[in-house]
Amino acid sequence: QVQLVESGGGSVQAGGSLRLSCAASGRTFSTYGMGWFRQAPGKERDFVAAIDRSGSNTYYRDSVKGRLTISRDNAKNTVYLQMNSLIPEDTAVYYCAASAARYALTSRSYEYWGQGTQVTVSS
Repeated sequence: QVQLVESGGGSVQAGGSLRLSCAASGRTFSTYGMGWFRQAPGKERDFVAAIDRSGSNTYYRDSVKGRLTISRDNAKNTVYLQMNSLIPEDTAVYYCAASAARYALTSRSYEYWGQGTQVTVSS
């Protein structure tokens, strides 16, 4: 069982930055692939970024490449999403998730989810 708690959301103007954190409970954090997803009002939950168990490999949706960076610190049981050059289209609730797979790119491959944190980008 893994419990995930996101933090770091907020409201920023376009071009600004935020850093999301996701703290995981348990001693087996390093055995999970981790991911970030987002869901805008009236839309489906979309994949944003993923990182494998060791942190050696990362994966992104095309629209965030070069602006968002996923990383993890296995000693701190935490995964991060550094968000730079934010645009209004990034406005959504952001969720972190844990997968028993080495890494995963689809929501159905993740077993554990956080409660979400709101990110609002104004123009």
